[in-house]
Amino acid sequence: MLHPIITSAFELMPVRKIGILERMFRLALPFLLGIPYLVLLLFFLPYELWLAHGGLLIAYILPPAGKESIIPIGIAIGLPWWLIAFSIALMDILAAIFMALNFDIALKIPGVGRWIRKFIANGEEFFSRRPWLERFYFAGVIMFVMFPLQGSGGIGGTLVGRMMGLSPGKVIGAIAIGALAGCIIIALGAEAIKELFLMNAVLGSAVAVSVVAILGLLYVLYRMRMESG
Repeated sequence: MLHPIITSAFELMPVRKIGILERMFRLALPFLLGIPYLVLLLFFLPYELWLAHGGLLIAYILPPAGKESIIPIGIAIGLPWWLIAFSIALMDILAAIFMALNFDIALKIPGVGRWIRKFIANGEEFFSRRPWLERFYFAGVIMFVMFPLQGSGGIGGTLVGRMMGLSPGKVIGAIAIGALAGCIIIALGAEAIKELFLMNAVLGSAVAVSVVAILGLLYVLYRMRMESG
């Protein structure tokens, strides 16, 4: 059963009026957390690699790129697996923080707001196709964010958690755990394939193609199941 307060996109808006200073802090917090991290990396990464890293983070924000594609690309161009895994997980966490503090603003962002309204309007149908989410609540959000499915990042995870009635703090916690776990798993897999490729280019290429084919097939089967209801 969906949480009773989540019946429309507008009911997720804050019930009290937010002052301008608090609003500025809410809007700035994700950037205050993320920008110092990027500046710090500038002292440890070659400038070209730092620029490529930033480009991958921007690409991750813009659909349809996901962690399952961005992380392997980052590893392929020379980023340490643990660094790109943490960076992508951080993007999910920062997106969750932004959503938790500025949902009413997110509704006004072109494209994003329309997607959020559609997501919530189809909430009952969404959960009917994924009963395990409601069954496990906190763990369900973790698993949702872990799996590289469309909309399973910080924004989608926040909506799922709030629609189940989880507090903003628990939602952010679940997204942090799920994002870190999912990104580490993907990064370790991509790193293993890269090492295999360096040892044997033919075998490494074959494994990489096989993994991509399997993931593509699983995604097609998933989409077919979702469309068939």
